[in-house]
Amino acid sequence: MTACLILFLIVLGINLLPAFGPPTWSIIVLYGLTTDLPVALIVFIGALAAALGRLLLAWGFRFLKDYLPAKQKRNLEAAKKVVEDRPKSAIFGLALFALSPLPSAQLFEAAGLAGIRLGKFTAAFFVGRLVSYSIYAATAGVIRKSSLGDVFTERLTSPWGIAMQIGMIILLAALAQIDWSRFLRSDNDPRSSA
Repeated sequence: MTACLILFLIVLGINLLPAFGPPTWSIIVLYGLTTDLPVALIVFIGALAAALGRLLLAWGFRFLKDYLPAKQKRNLEAAKKVVEDRPKSAIFGLALFALSPLPSAQLFEAAGLAGIRLGKFTAAFFVGRLVSYSIYAATAGVIRKSSLGDVFTERLTSPWGIAMQIGMIILLAALAQIDWSRFLRSDNDPRSSA
């Protein structure tokens, strides 16, 4: 029971980080290799803690919206409308994103800033993480043949890993600069052809 609680708290803490946290899959694999917990339980606890951490991160970013300039607030409101007018596309996109190894912090930060409803968003993330963590846990044998320290270090300190984190932060900042209202205009709207 203690191992489950520790796993939950570690994964929750990592997923509360806005950037530069170690990948959660590495914790899932580490636990799979070093504990007697069933893989299915590790995957479930990991996905649940990751989803809760990202949900809390998004809620925290909602408070930052008040400090943004008016133009960025308008752009974020329009982004929210784009997502909420196409909920199936947004949930499908999130589920695909959740299956990938890409960092998800900035996606939840953007959702929080935009004020997007987070229930279905987080549920899709949870399901995607259940699938992706299951794949990582099932392939843990590959990591047994290498040094876990090397995996952690390479992931966090490689130029590619650092560049990806910086790029995601820049994309998050760019999100608020986009005039999302132009995506809401219909084909019959004369402003859409301008």
